Amino acid sequence: MALKYKKIKGTRDILPAESEVREQLWQKARKILMRYGYGFITTPTFEATELFVRSVGEATDIVEKEMYTFTDRGGRSLTLRPEGTAGVVRAYLENHMIPPVKLAYYENVFRAERPQKGRLREFWQIGVEFIGAGDPLADAETIELGLTLLKEFGFKELKLELNSIGTVEDRQRYRNVLIEYLEKRKDELCGDCQRRLYRNPLRVLDCKIDGPKLKDAPNIMDYLSEYSRRHFDTVLEYLELWGIDYEINNRLVRGLDYYTHTVFEFKTAGLGAQNTVLAGGRYDGLVEELGGPPTPAVGFALGVERVILALNLDAQPPKPEYFVVTHGDEARKFAVELIRQLRAEGISADMSHNPKSMKAQMKLANRIGSRYTIIIGEDELSSQKVKVRDMESGEEKLLSVGELLKLG
Repeated sequence: MALKYKKIKGTRDILPAESEVREQLWQKARKILMRYGYGFITTPTFEATELFVRSVGEATDIVEKEMYTFTDRGGRSLTLRPEGTAGVVRAYLENHMIPPVKLAYYENVFRAERPQKGRLREFWQIGVEFIGAGDPLADAETIELGLTLLKEFGFKELKLELNSIGTVEDRQRYRNVLIEYLEKRKDELCGDCQRRLYRNPLRVLDCKIDGPKLKDAPNIMDYLSEYSRRHFDTVLEYLELWGIDYEINNRLVRGLDYYTHTVFEFKTAGLGAQNTVLAGGRYDGLVEELGGPPTPAVGFALGVERVILALNLDAQPPKPEYFVVTHGDEARKFAVELIRQLRAEGISADMSHNPKSMKAQMKLANRIGSRYTIIIGEDELSSQKVKVRDMESGEEKLLSVGELLKLG
């Protein structure tokens, strides 16, 4: 029989085993984030389209090609969030938070990209935003936090790449020089880069097709102001002080317009072309762009699916500690109340919800992987004790309900 409905391309079902992996990752992350002083925030899944156009940048691939945008019944243009930072900054302003503030989140984001290994149209991110700190120490601490999270998740080999894209003024100077350079090679560029040339020329350097061909392109470092260079040098000094290895990549520009100064990525093997597992940077102009006062900020996001894929993480779905097997109607009634008591004590317990033979119930207990089986028949009812079988060793004990509850 053919299925009538299937999941949309670029999305996936998160089954119980993977849900357990994700929960473990998030709980590890929460503990670390709290140590660094972060509180947790959840923003709406959709926002006004203009929020993302203003923050991410009208000339970016995300805004031009990848956003899921729709018109609601009131005629408003709304968009499923394509990234987390804009919504968090909007919430920061709307709720009158007082800087400095550290906010972290775990949420799904949506981009209409071409699905491939490590890239989906709906995916999940763990992100942080440190709003109100302009010191290079905040950049370095944010990078160090990202490395700490990835190591806690299990990464052994990581490559940190970073760059400075300076201030808006620095980039404008560099942009003019870069456009002049690219104009001479326009016919050699791919279609996307020809379109980007005047709207977002820095992205040409990051292109998988054209980037490698432009080895003699102007270096953005040569166009940074003294202030921007000093800021970046101080970030590097902190990383060196803490023994964090890094590689400066002058082609690293990130795909969002709101970035300033430090940008960084952590890369790993095993993901093919999509080998970045965590990326971020400083965005000192975004709060002001969205209507607030000039406020420095820095943050990052890590891709949960990419972490799971790169580390080949696996886990077993939750299993009941006890599975109750019964024989007869009275034993079944007794079992229902016993399970209620076990659950009330915080102990996981279950039973077959369809009348089956004891043999079939035991098979079910074994299939779902319960640690113990509680067997209740006429003899157990008359003695007011239950038989508890260790499913691994086969050892059995007769216990009263009180004794069972004490075991936990």
